[in-house]
Amino acid sequence: MDTSESSPHSDSEAAEKAGPPRRGWRRWALDTRPLRRPAYRRLWSSTIVTAVGSQLTAVAVPKQIYDITGSSAWVGYASLAGLLPLVVFALWGGAVADTMDRRRLLLITNSGIAVTSLLFWIQAAAGLGSVAVLMVLLALQQAFFGLNAPARSASIARLVPADELPAAQALGSTVMQTGLVAGPLLAGALIPVIGLPELYLIDALALCVAVWAVVRLPSLPPLDGRPARRAGLREIGAGFRYISLHKVLLLSLLADVVAMVLGMPRALFPQLAAETYASYGEGLALGLLFAAIPIGAVLGGLFSGTFSRVRRHGWMVIGAVVAWGVAITGFGLSGSLWLAVAFLAVAGVADMVSMVFRGAILLSAATDEMRGRMQGVFTVVVAGGPRLADLLHGTAGSAFGPRTAVAGGGILVVAVMLGLAAAMPALRRYRV
Repeated sequence: MDTSESSPHSDSEAAEKAGPPRRGWRRWALDTRPLRRPAYRRLWSSTIVTAVGSQLTAVAVPKQIYDITGSSAWVGYASLAGLLPLVVFALWGGAVADTMDRRRLLLITNSGIAVTSLLFWIQAAAGLGSVAVLMVLLALQQAFFGLNAPARSASIARLVPADELPAAQALGSTVMQTGLVAGPLLAGALIPVIGLPELYLIDALALCVAVWAVVRLPSLPPLDGRPARRAGLREIGAGFRYISLHKVLLLSLLADVVAMVLGMPRALFPQLAAETYASYGEGLALGLLFAAIPIGAVLGGLFSGTFSRVRRHGWMVIGAVVAWGVAITGFGLSGSLWLAVAFLAVAGVADMVSMVFRGAILLSAATDEMRGRMQGVFTVVVAGGPRLADLLHGTAGSAFGPRTAVAGGGILVVAVMLGLAAAMPALRRYRV
């Protein structure tokens, strides 16, 4: 294997080995072998409820801010208020995850997120009507999430063997994408029935499940045997130096930046729904455009059984990003809503493939003492890329028209990704 380390898997070694090869249609279905590993199964099971619960809060916060202010601008300001703490604490959280027991860090941060959701519920139930309080709570929530995400992702490589990492990534990504579809739909159905404050309470209760799952995980201390060290700027800087010295890690991160910044057109969905697809009904068009990519990603995850047999992970990332660019270009050129939704769904499948293999590369090509920091940078890229895309596509859409901006972005994704693959062969050559 072309990796820098084969990690020990104390919980995995005692588990039952994989059965005979799957045949027929089963070889295409979602590979559930990682769920045989008790520790991974606990971590993944908690994701099922938190994936939906987190989306309830993601809907409730902007809805409450808009109800208070009547201004979409304030909703945008709140999003920015959450971005800075997410970036700062994800980078720091990655360093922390490499210097302490990851189980302990997950316990602290999951508890913090649960308490924050409870505070969201209290302020809503009390009718405070304060945007400032909401923005402070949102910043606090994103800070805890930034600390939590790197440790959670980095832990997976200690819970399953290396050959099951793509399957584990597919399982986790499929659940999260399902939450992106089901959560907002559930929130829209529940608000008229039980009210907005209760959405926060449901999320807080769901997070208690995550805390209980973490309690039952095995201890995950650093493997290097060195005494505990402080996670500061030096540790964060060491993480960036590590990325710069390992081109396959750098390219896997750049691949996501290329796809998301140049090719994520969600900022133009409202304009396209109101202008290009208005004849289908603006509300229907807008809902379908936002749902299409997550639905495609879920379908890609459900039929990801062959991922575990793929060895050329680098080529899978390159191919997936190029396919994303082609699909986005097709979306931009589509005058029919149903054809546009089909192209976005194909883009969602490509995004799932890219997520799975980029995640597997980051876990397998980095040593355990660096995995937290790699996941911290990955969290920043995943969170920041779409926000930069919103700015870029919004500006380009105003200047050139939404369809031209979308199609142009897709073409740029294909050109830049192929250029990177040709100029820097590390990703092409990477295999396990």
